[in-house]
Amino acid sequence: MTVPTERRERPMRTIFRLIGGSLSLSVVLASGPAAAGPLDAPGAAKALACSACHGLGGQSPSNTMPVIAGIAPWYFKKAIEDYAAGRRPSPEMEPYAKYVLEAGVDDLASYFASQPRQPTAVRVDAGAVERGRVASQQCVVCHVESGKGDPAKGIPDLRGQPPGYLANQMLLFKADRRSPGDATLKALKELMKSIPDDQIADLAAYYSSLR
Repeated sequence: MTVPTERRERPMRTIFRLIGGSLSLSVVLASGPAAAGPLDAPGAAKALACSACHGLGGQSPSNTMPVIAGIAPWYFKKAIEDYAAGRRPSPEMEPYAKYVLEAGVDDLASYFASQPRQPTAVRVDAGAVERGRVASQQCVVCHVESGKGDPAKGIPDLRGQPPGYLANQMLLFKADRRSPGDATLKALKELMKSIPDDQIADLAAYYSSLR
């Protein structure tokens, strides 16, 4: 089994190019009232640095990058803080997370939380969805039947995320390469170790299909 990494590394100059573009955009946005969808919302200029991977307004078109439109602010902030501190290792996300902290994590968390969330457009196999539905009974104690999780317990919403992203994260948990050494995730990682890789793909398809 090839264990994935969180993300493909990109050079830091991408951040600076996008930041420069976001500053130019902020001037444009301030010059008139024309509606621009997610671009005219508070925090939009800062969020442009995230759009190269996560899509405009956080609506990822990719199978491997998560949808962050509509993300719960608490989860966004925790992820950013963990990436920036190296607690969630990712060569690409660490510098971006540090930028977000400097730009204002609360502003960006509020911006993405306010964006209408659309489920991924990535299609999944109906057979895999059904197999994943059956296999998901081992996950409902935390993620509940609907897959929406439990914010009070720090459990995120999995519904409608790209299947490639979900499978990647489960494999990272299985190999203890996501948040290594985090005692609060010990039970989850032990569960992941007991699940065959093909069943992980089915679970990813199932949770991706939920709305």
